[in-house]
Amino acid sequence: MDKTIREQLLLLTDTEYQKFSAGLIPNVSNIMGIRLPELRKLAKGIAREDWRTYLEQADSEYFEEVMLQGMAIGYASSRKDADIEEMLKYIATFVPKIDNWSVCDSFCVGLKFTSSHRERVWDFLQSYLASDEEYEIRFAVVMILNFYVEGEDMDRVLARLDVIKHEGYYVKMAVAWALSICYIKHPERVMAYLRHNFLDDFTFNKTLQKITESYRVSSEEKQIIRSIKRR
Repeated sequence: MDKTIREQLLLLTDTEYQKFSAGLIPNVSNIMGIRLPELRKLAKGIAREDWRTYLEQADSEYFEEVMLQGMAIGYASSRKDADIEEMLKYIATFVPKIDNWSVCDSFCVGLKFTSSHRERVWDFLQSYLASDEEYEIRFAVVMILNFYVEGEDMDRVLARLDVIKHEGYYVKMAVAWALSICYIKHPERVMAYLRHNFLDDFTFNKTLQKITESYRVSSEEKQIIRSIKRR
């Protein structure tokens, strides 16, 4: 089955797109050059068939092979017969394979079953939020910004993001991104948090930058946000 998948991937490669992708994802040298819609189409087909066997045997030599596994897990988790505990085991097996922001973020957005199992997944994410590994933390933070930015979650989300202490660039950027989304959803609540928090200066200022870059924030709000930048 693996060889068949590899052959299908090789048929989808695009040299120009490979160069483009390589420029967007630093420190990743194993990119074949396949557009995401093509990978999603292939992943959907896998999820309709014997996806468990595929995941057990899947090769991870290329960036796209890892991306495909993550997408297949996402589509499989949306099946009506999907079992939450089984899917969490597959997710736990996959997370250590994440070594770049692209695979991480695409994987997270596909785990839509989270919306139907919010408390179970929240509990599952806690060990990743406390991890020492850069992409394990980013995985949990990106899950939060995708599925936990509604009003009833805001207090626990802000409390959890505030205590993340990791020097990894992709952790700091994920936390800033998550907080900017929280602000857009709940400006008054998050503004109060921004005035009293334990974020490091880089993450704090990146959060402000991301908020001011949003078209959903008024010019008056942006002016206030810029005024609290740490110098």
